[in-house]
Amino acid sequence: MKLNLKRPIVFFDLETTGVNITRDRIVEISVIKIMPGKEDSPEIKCHRVNPEMHIPEEATAVHKITDEMVADKPTFRQLAKSLADYMRGCDIAGFNSNRFDIPLLDEEFQRAGVDFDFHKARFIDVQTIYHKLEPRNLSAAYRFYCGKELEGAHGAQCDTMATYEVLLAQLDRYEQLPNDVNELSRFSSQNDNVDLIGRLIYSPDRRELINFGKYKGQAAAEVLTRDPGYYSWIMQGDFPSDTKRAFTRIKLSLQKK
Repeated sequence: MKLNLKRPIVFFDLETTGVNITRDRIVEISVIKIMPGKEDSPEIKCHRVNPEMHIPEEATAVHKITDEMVADKPTFRQLAKSLADYMRGCDIAGFNSNRFDIPLLDEEFQRAGVDFDFHKARFIDVQTIYHKLEPRNLSAAYRFYCGKELEGAHGAQCDTMATYEVLLAQLDRYEQLPNDVNELSRFSSQNDNVDLIGRLIYSPDRRELINFGKYKGQAAAEVLTRDPGYYSWIMQGDFPSDTKRAFTRIKLSLQKK
């Protein structure tokens, strides 16, 4: 089955120095771009990236990328503008991308001073679809849906292509899964997020609700009104830039009332 596309979509995967969204850095990025009407001819780009920091041994044990392998590679700042231009106007898909890859990539764009509005894209998280229908990891998903072993797992290009193949196989396997990017985006979302990582979510009546900690489930506007120090705690905390911007928008909207 082919994806039913109305506009371009990019599948992407990151290999990183670790799993902290705000502090860790990209060491490899692979992007597969599929254009409407050209589903059989995906464009593939893959870059090793100098993270400008030491790659911890535990990260190297997963993706096999060492400091020496990226020492002469471009930094993300050097790649950021061309990557943003390549992805702009596209929907975005990945494996565990909603909770990790997209927020971390947003942090990298922010540090590079490149404006890229992820909120204009629709997201398809193939892992979420998989976990809703057949809970496992990418290697198991590839084996289950594609009938093949994933050689080279935790290499960005290998994982990205496998993610694309798994989504196509999921569309073939499940009649209830809609071949429509908008509907797939809805299906693969855990919540209706305000920020990329989902620290704030929308209620059914479109109020911004806090989705973590002691105020979980409470309206952000009400919390910021009765506990002014909470905003300062967010701004000083280890939260992604997009989360801080979302809280700032809510705070500014209160000041206008």
